[in-house]
Amino acid sequence: MGRNTRKRRTPLATKAIAASAALALGGGGLIWANFYASAHESNSSGQNQTYAATGQVATIACPDVQQKLTNVPAKAQQGVATELANLDKQVTEAYTRLASTRQAQTQDASFVQNAIVGPLKDKRAATLDRIRIDIQRVGGQVDAAGLSALAACTTQSANQTNAGGQQQNGGQQQQNGGQQQNGGQQQGGQQNNGGQQQGGQQNNGGQGGDGPSAADFVDITKVQPNVAAKPQKSGNASTGAFITKCGVNANQNHNSDNVIVAPGVTNGAHHVHDYVGNQKVNAFSNNNTFLQGGSSCQNKNDLSAYYWPVIRLQDGTQEKDANADGGGKDLNVGKILTPQQAQIKYVGSPTSKVVAMPQFLRIITGDAKAFVNGPANANAHWSCTGFENKVQLTDKYPICPQGSQVVRSFAFQSCWDGKNIDSANHRTHVAFADAAGNCGNGFKAIPQLTMRLVYNVTPPTIQNGQVKNAYAVDGFPEELHKAITDHDDFISVTTGGLANKIANCINTGQKCQ
Repeated sequence: MGRNTRKRRTPLATKAIAASAALALGGGGLIWANFYASAHESNSSGQNQTYAATGQVATIACPDVQQKLTNVPAKAQQGVATELANLDKQVTEAYTRLASTRQAQTQDASFVQNAIVGPLKDKRAATLDRIRIDIQRVGGQVDAAGLSALAACTTQSANQTNAGGQQQNGGQQQQNGGQQQNGGQQQGGQQNNGGQQQGGQQNNGGQGGDGPSAADFVDITKVQPNVAAKPQKSGNASTGAFITKCGVNANQNHNSDNVIVAPGVTNGAHHVHDYVGNQKVNAFSNNNTFLQGGSSCQNKNDLSAYYWPVIRLQDGTQEKDANADGGGKDLNVGKILTPQQAQIKYVGSPTSKVVAMPQFLRIITGDAKAFVNGPANANAHWSCTGFENKVQLTDKYPICPQGSQVVRSFAFQSCWDGKNIDSANHRTHVAFADAAGNCGNGFKAIPQLTMRLVYNVTPPTIQNGQVKNAYAVDGFPEELHKAITDHDDFISVTTGGLANKIANCINTGQKCQ
């Protein structure tokens, strides 16, 4: 797996991804809801086949508050994080309400506005006001009117977001050191945000009722090669690599917390994570408990937390969390798949030496809400063994040929501001290098964390617009299990001088572990 070199996609990529997923709406996000009698209704054509929706589809556009809060005083951060988690919970509840009121909506055209969107605005307004108070109480500055303006959500019908016609998921992607095409062509018919529309019916089911759909998958053998060359290495490049072996989470260390974004909030992620490395990561962990956490890594000085959303096979399996938060209660259903391989590797910069990662540095790569937020922070990479150097996908799940395995790969931000281990929106303290591999704006190159997860997955098949043996990444319910929402989380925790050893290994061109 190569380097990420671009922080933001070009207009071509943005247009292409938006065409396939109708991603952005105004500065907010889209919430898609399929209306089923039951989200877990049995499928008469087989348990491992996704539903075809026969009802309406509605969208709700809500501004993303977290990304706009870039300057929160330290003393207010815990309170603000709690309120941001409340906003996520409110959206989840609104989505669930949309999905369970099909009959009422057909009988009353104003039902969604009066019973769902209006109350949601009121809840959001109260929560935003609490965020304002939290910030001002400790002397922080906030645009009260601007914050209040983020309360309102609007609705749209399905045909208002119809991408239409033939789509191409082309564009430039942030991996392997350059610009690469991202996805190939999806043939046939009208595309409507997660399913091919036939006779007014939306095939956008999924076992949990909110995706994935047939249009979320692509036969990788039919995608044109799209991986570009890595940037040229300068004479000052740091060419070494450090591998840490931490296992594949065979012990099933799972939870649906989100300690970086929602500390102190149970089920802050609304989806389940795999954890390797540090074994004591949950909503209530802190820097002190990380040091006590123990590690699944062979190098016991590596106490870092490496975690990512699980993949599930939608085969009708009642997983252990079928009735729990983060699992079935958040429409994440099916058998959790354990990776066959999980490679964690730190690599260098093509243009400079690296400095050691600071203790407790937090990095999130990708965006769990990229379907509703738009692709600006999306960093998903999907491929198949035997194809990784040819094809990488961002907004599609690959259908791999027989004998080939599904691969998820991540290349984290490799530039650090030199001061902060986190930031208010959990992004601005780190950045991607530019297309040539350089860090800008006073940022320093750090060892770039890369991860490669390999899964044995029965190849999905698509018949009559339905997917058999669908697999999907866990996510927020309103994200419809889209491939573009894949993401990865990391907290650097080391002892015994390991951070310096990693940097020295990379700077001297060695291969270490």
